[in-house]
Amino acid sequence: MVSPLGHAAPASLLAVRVWPSPEYTRITLEGAAELRFSHMLVQDPDRLVVDLEGVRLDSVLQSLPSKVLDSDPYIRLIRAGQNRPSVVRVVVELKKPVDPQVFTLTPVGDYGHRLVLDLHSTAEPDPLMALILKDSPMDAALGDAGADTAPVARAESRPPARGPRGKEPEVNRLYTVVLDAGHGGEDPGAVGRGGSYEKNVTLSIARRLKRKIDAAPGMRAVLTRDGDYFVPLHQRVTRARRVRADLFVSIHADAFVRPEANGSSVYVLSERGASSSAARWLAQKENDADLVGGVNLAGQDGHIARTLLDLSQTATINDSFKLGRAMLGELGTINRLHKPEVEQAGFAVLRAPDIPSVLVETAFISNPREERRLNDEDYQDKMANALLRGIQRYFQDHAPATPTRVARLG
Repeated sequence: MVSPLGHAAPASLLAVRVWPSPEYTRITLEGAAELRFSHMLVQDPDRLVVDLEGVRLDSVLQSLPSKVLDSDPYIRLIRAGQNRPSVVRVVVELKKPVDPQVFTLTPVGDYGHRLVLDLHSTAEPDPLMALILKDSPMDAALGDAGADTAPVARAESRPPARGPRGKEPEVNRLYTVVLDAGHGGEDPGAVGRGGSYEKNVTLSIARRLKRKIDAAPGMRAVLTRDGDYFVPLHQRVTRARRVRADLFVSIHADAFVRPEANGSSVYVLSERGASSSAARWLAQKENDADLVGGVNLAGQDGHIARTLLDLSQTATINDSFKLGRAMLGELGTINRLHKPEVEQAGFAVLRAPDIPSVLVETAFISNPREERRLNDEDYQDKMANALLRGIQRYFQDHAPATPTRVARLG
């Protein structure tokens, strides 16, 4: 559109979204055309200032303050105003200093041009320390995986009773299972005909499974995400490795162009191509999550990516098959199996070279009947129980050689 004076008329935005999480908060500004911008950090008080060029202040931008939750760990408030003709200034008032990543994304899926503001903490969180400090019946302090020295005692509300002076603490074995709820935030995953989002179903099942694992003796679970926010695929793998996971379970809800497709499936990584054309198609769809969710490619650590790809994974894939078969056997007790065997494809999220990893398609969210079941609390509980039994079967038959050691001084 051109104004009578011959200049392009200011554009309006299509949408604004704010996705808070413990690790970072993401602000997404979406437009029909590529957004031109500049940004700067200001201190005393801490603020991120973004100038949007060729944009007019409209109801979409004016809705930004209402998008911020009181519980957001990074943002105090957001305000937008007309700074000068055809320039809107967005000011993000911060609760703490941040390390911002600001980047653009080209249109993909249902999204137009996006400007992404990722507000990261200036101090990188330590996932092992988070496990130590977390208040849970199963939580205890961690030592290095495989270390011979005994770690410190678990944190409790009252001091634990101590044995005779000089007595070594009793050391139990504790298996760590990382649960990966697929998709999240900007990436809804598959959408059912009834409007269900895969990202919500997977998180609900993952949370249920975590509670069951934490209540079981000798195990504890860690979530790659515990809210509606996006985690890049490589970070899901990295988080599992940083907490020295014994297993990695990625939870999804399948979709297909034909609504009659149904059943549960389990997949493991393949280094030599997919076991079927359907598995290849699914892996490509899941790997595209980074495009939809939005990854800052300039911020990728190429060395880490090469390491994950270059290491031999034959032994890990064999163990992944064992876990997958144990899970498939249990899933068959609560739902039809889409395929009777564990399938393989090049799923990026399964590329941890040293952690047995599976991707579970719990059911087809594109099937109206299975979509209803996936939203049913009783069925979600049955699904979580089946996955728990599969994990327990694997540990009983194929226990890792050096699980995490945890000291009990009580």
